[in-house]
Amino acid sequence: MGVSGSGKSTIGKLLSKELKIPFFDGDDFHSANNIQKMSEGLPLTDDDRQSWLQTLNNLAVEQSTKNSCVIVCSALKQKYRDILNTNLTSKTVWIHLVGSFDLIQKRVQRRADHFMPTALLQSQFDILEKDANAIEISVDLSPQKIIDIIKNQHHE
Repeated sequence: MGVSGSGKSTIGKLLSKELKIPFFDGDDFHSANNIQKMSEGLPLTDDDRQSWLQTLNNLAVEQSTKNSCVIVCSALKQKYRDILNTNLTSKTVWIHLVGSFDLIQKRVQRRADHFMPTALLQSQFDILEKDANAIEISVDLSPQKIIDIIKNQHHE
């Protein structure tokens, strides 16, 4: 979990490769309307996110019957995480990738292939609710160090 540009996709892909489990990027499950709205610089509302969160939850439930997987998405609010956890019988491990606004803003500005404009970043920071049970990791660390921390803390 984390704001746009925090490295969720990069870390998720690396983690799934190391753990040999499937990877799913929440961005790939947004509706065309949501992508259009964000591309126009408009933040999504809770209503906009509802069907997307339900789709990701359905994916998580399906995958939990097979084994494990890595699903990355912003999951900015606790109520979003509650939806994502619905009907899951296996434990969900939340990883929160954190960084300063300035650092994340620079990362978002460097991305050329993403629909999320820099102008929406502040709105994500504004609604972000930390998760007391999440493993919180600074994005100042190298991707491999982040993976090592996740693997070590997940097995504790």
